[in-house]
Amino acid sequence: MTPAPFAARLAVPSGPLFFPVTAFGPDGSLDLEVYRAHVRRGVEAGAAAVFACCGTGEFHALTPEEFEDCVRAAVEVAGGRVPVVAGVGYGTALAVRYARLAHAAGADGLLALPPYLVVAGQEGLLRHYREVTAATPLPVIVYQRDNAVFTPATVVGLARTEGIVGLKDGVGDLDLMQRVISAVRTEVPGDFLYFNGLPTAEQTQLAYRALGVPLYSSAVFCFAPEIALAFHRALRTGDDATARRLLDGFYRPFVELRARGRGYAVALVKAGVRLRGLDVGEVRPPLHEPSEDHVKQLAQLIEHGQALLDEDSTEDK
Repeated sequence: MTPAPFAARLAVPSGPLFFPVTAFGPDGSLDLEVYRAHVRRGVEAGAAAVFACCGTGEFHALTPEEFEDCVRAAVEVAGGRVPVVAGVGYGTALAVRYARLAHAAGADGLLALPPYLVVAGQEGLLRHYREVTAATPLPVIVYQRDNAVFTPATVVGLARTEGIVGLKDGVGDLDLMQRVISAVRTEVPGDFLYFNGLPTAEQTQLAYRALGVPLYSSAVFCFAPEIALAFHRALRTGDDATARRLLDGFYRPFVELRARGRGYAVALVKAGVRLRGLDVGEVRPPLHEPSEDHVKQLAQLIEHGQALLDEDSTEDK
């Protein structure tokens, strides 16, 4: 898929952007059968795109061979119904290698994660993402967070780079995002995509929407697609009452529970998928499993979120 059609398919999403977890068996090895089932459920539930082997998918814990197998499986399951975007990262050489593996596996695009460990200057970051982008014909979305935070001028440079189609923000600095959007709009003709990439992005999406950023990642979609879909629909239709009800009754408590353990942005999501009947296994080290009490609280929260949807359905009758 070339950059223009890829960007057009993502620009007005029909549903949440799905970041599947990666399934592991009891012995910790990759379980592609369960992974396919997880991706299939998401696509059939109404995902607008599949972002395979990204943060929620434990990219950091996968070997190159496992990565390629997962991306290929996601592409096969999606069957062209929605785009499949693969995460790539580490240093430039390895990021290029992963990009080529994703291309060989049939991915439609790439999400370029921050480089490993080093805190680089703007010039070096720009060079890194340009080299990754040049490695394949796949369109690239650059993920801003942690050690890869850009000035507006650098994002203008990214937007001017052939093949880079968007920026996913995981920082949450709205002043910076407004200046980035303004600079790119002023200096680079054409459309450039922006994504809210904060953990549990629904919690901040009303603010991002006000900046003109309609796209966001949804980890909740992995384990509670009906809740994620209801929230996405509320944003799309301007139903702020439903959005606020879900924020107050589900998303805020979920974010507070997620904050009770390091790595819970992945581990708690994976526990949620297991609670909904699909055994995707545990997280790999260095992440750890949520406590039994926290999993119990998550189960209660999912039940409460579903009850909120039932209330909404009753009111509509």
